[in-house]
Amino acid sequence: MRRRSLLTLAPLGLVSACGLVPGGASDRRSVQVWLMKDSASTDFVRDFTAEFERAHDNLRLDIRIQEWTGIGDKVQAALDKDTGDGPDVIEVGNTQVSQYVERDRLLDLTLESRLHWGSRDWLPGLAEPGQFIGHQYGIPWYAANRVVIYRKDLFRQAGVKAPPRTRDDWLDLTEQLNSGGNQGIYLAGQDWYTLAGFIWEEGGELADDGDGGGWRGTLDTPAALRGMDFYRRLQALGKGPVGADEEHPPQAGEFAKGKVAQIIAVPGLARTVVQQNPELEGKLGFFPVPGRTAGRPGAVFTGGSDLVVPNNTHDQDGAVAVVAALAGAKWNTRLAEAMNYVPNKKSLAQAVADEQGVAAMAAGAARGRATPSTAQWGAVEADNPIKAYMTKVLGGADPATEAKRASRQITEMLNAID
Repeated sequence: MRRRSLLTLAPLGLVSACGLVPGGASDRRSVQVWLMKDSASTDFVRDFTAEFERAHDNLRLDIRIQEWTGIGDKVQAALDKDTGDGPDVIEVGNTQVSQYVERDRLLDLTLESRLHWGSRDWLPGLAEPGQFIGHQYGIPWYAANRVVIYRKDLFRQAGVKAPPRTRDDWLDLTEQLNSGGNQGIYLAGQDWYTLAGFIWEEGGELADDGDGGGWRGTLDTPAALRGMDFYRRLQALGKGPVGADEEHPPQAGEFAKGKVAQIIAVPGLARTVVQQNPELEGKLGFFPVPGRTAGRPGAVFTGGSDLVVPNNTHDQDGAVAVVAALAGAKWNTRLAEAMNYVPNKKSLAQAVADEQGVAAMAAGAARGRATPSTAQWGAVEADNPIKAYMTKVLGGADPATEAKRASRQITEMLNAID
């Protein structure tokens, strides 16, 4: 990981002006940027490229769209290159940054982040996974997280006048909705991302590194057990299968059948629901996952993307200029508006206030979190002991006993030697 002192940094306004005399296209240095498929629209890429190149007349953007399938191995190969013909900026999933940092392949962007990019206002669920030992390597770009999608008509029929303000209110109204053949909520037994939010809301963690003393699973802490207990109580107010996750069967299809009052999902899933049941057009609403206290949404898992600069970039200044522009207020806001994302800063949330689903998502993202920042977390998700733990507890097993068993498995996975 390349770390630089303050004296090595030129002011950002001058970064792109060094090296070449402005001239024709042949004088421009090419900066290769990898963006993921469907992260940005064709119009956004076109407009960003045109304006960036006008503002940086010594640089030319070479934006290449990548598929998510197999991207991990492709990025690793690009980071290991020493030929100078690889990407200079790469979009990566926020929870993927740790695996690239630990391989010592990313440029340290801490100083730019603190001095010029307003890192204190970044969404924690994007910023924290991009950090390693107090240094910033992943720069937040956009976020998405779960909200509650609900049937406005079923709420009215049940006499529910407004979305809940606290988790206790949420349980009460969900029980009220769970009548007349309707499910108060459809929540599958293995929706572990939703469980993670409940655990964080209670002050617990999925795993902890013990201040550098080694990672261990922590589902057996009192706070984490309280999170699981809330999940159990909420899940019981519907008919979600205890032995499957939200995709088996797809919860959008279950919601579209017309007898479910609420699901927990990203707002975009509402479009799928309406496509499957056009009669629900105009009947769906959104609110943030409630927290323990009124006026503060609950903690949620935040997904999304960060931007990174490989150590082997052939144009460090050009790469930093691209990141500064993409993650800056103007283009970050444009991206959020175009794609219905949450912007990378809390102060930019107003840009999506007119879209109810995205506004609910932005409110939750202010308290968003990410999975444990270790490259080994992927092994936990691949053979997920959290899912099995949830099913056993929902089936009546002792939570403390099962939490200890799952925590031991997580500890073993996080400390396994490749």
